Amino acid sequence: MAGPSRAGEAAPGAFDILRIRPFLVLWLSAAVVFLGVMAQNIARTWLAFELTGSNAALGGVLLSFGVAMLVATPWGGVAADRLPKRLVMQVATLLLVLSSAWIGVATATAVVTYWMLIVAGVVQAIGFALFSPARMALLAELVPRDAVPGAVSLILVNSEVSRVVGPALAGLVIGSFTFGTEAVFLTSAVLLALGIGINLALPPGRRRVDASGRSPLGELMDGLSYVRRRPDLAALLWCGIGVTMAGLPYLAFLPAVASDLFDLGSLGYGLLSASSAVGAVLTGLTLGRRSHRGDQHRLLIVAGAVFGLALAAMAAAPSFVLAVVALVVVGGALLAFQTTSQALLLALSDIEFHGRVQGLVMLSFGAFGVAALPLGILADAIGARWTLAGMGVVVVGIVLVFAVVSRRTRAASRLLDLG
Repeated sequence: MAGPSRAGEAAPGAFDILRIRPFLVLWLSAAVVFLGVMAQNIARTWLAFELTGSNAALGGVLLSFGVAMLVATPWGGVAADRLPKRLVMQVATLLLVLSSAWIGVATATAVVTYWMLIVAGVVQAIGFALFSPARMALLAELVPRDAVPGAVSLILVNSEVSRVVGPALAGLVIGSFTFGTEAVFLTSAVLLALGIGINLALPPGRRRVDASGRSPLGELMDGLSYVRRRPDLAALLWCGIGVTMAGLPYLAFLPAVASDLFDLGSLGYGLLSASSAVGAVLTGLTLGRRSHRGDQHRLLIVAGAVFGLALAAMAAAPSFVLAVVALVVVGGALLAFQTTSQALLLALSDIEFHGRVQGLVMLSFGAFGVAALPLGILADAIGARWTLAGMGVVVVGIVLVFAVVSRRTRAASRLLDLG
């Protein structure tokens, strides 16, 4: 890993970080992979809604993704610490290619069914479970320590830029062409295959543990024990999982919001998805340029609270324009929350545990998928507006609990340091 900046020097800015060639390769690889995945997600969610017309069915697609993520993600963290990280990313991207190409072919041949979307969600979840911990652990090896927060912001901005371009293009293609849905899936597979080629230019990444000394299960248990011994890490992880589980399922309801509340169909769905991504991109670029020397815990708490409040405001929006404005804030606040959480976890954890800690972080995305089904059923029963408003309130509550726990944990740590 590159060393920290010398004393008296400012942390590298966004453009300085991109001049680090290995990080630039990682950034470009992530950009291509995210674009393919985001377009695929839009097409799969719309296809599920088209096949069933049910919010619960949308939740079921995310549930398949979430359960698989919960099972596979801790092992993805073990793989990131145990194996060359580039190899792990290559295998993961290949799984993502297969999950997209299969549904594209099935749709083109008119044999696609709802259960196929469920299976595709499982395959994609396994790919994510491998890709994300390896990507974040490798990032920490490629840039100076002081540049990690900015690098995390730039990597996460990739996903949000993809959510600007991917959903908008996917929505336009799906709505404009009779072959639109399969075209999105097959193009996604091509983009993901390109990501495999770009990954070849990455360094392999160092192994953090002796594979001959411990079994994968033993390494997994070591990672869990490490987090249990660190209340500061445990509080961060639980807050991230709770906020993501309670708030991120709003993505599953955007098709229903576009179609049922505003009668705008697939085009409205793409625009709603893209609007939250616009806010995230603007926020991520800002975070990538700042020094990150302020109180990161305070930024985390503020960003999480704003995310919950904006989500509730979006639910109450009486017009499509106001919903778009609220979603811009939703996207920006969520990106700030995720960036700050990831940067804090990388800064506070020991480098030999980066992969496993990042694997536990990704449990939040599994939890989001698990929560989507019951929330979808609730939305069918009481309406999407009330469900989304309730999700926002729960997010604010989780953040407030974290604020209290975090203050106590940090105060106890200061007392130990003084002792």
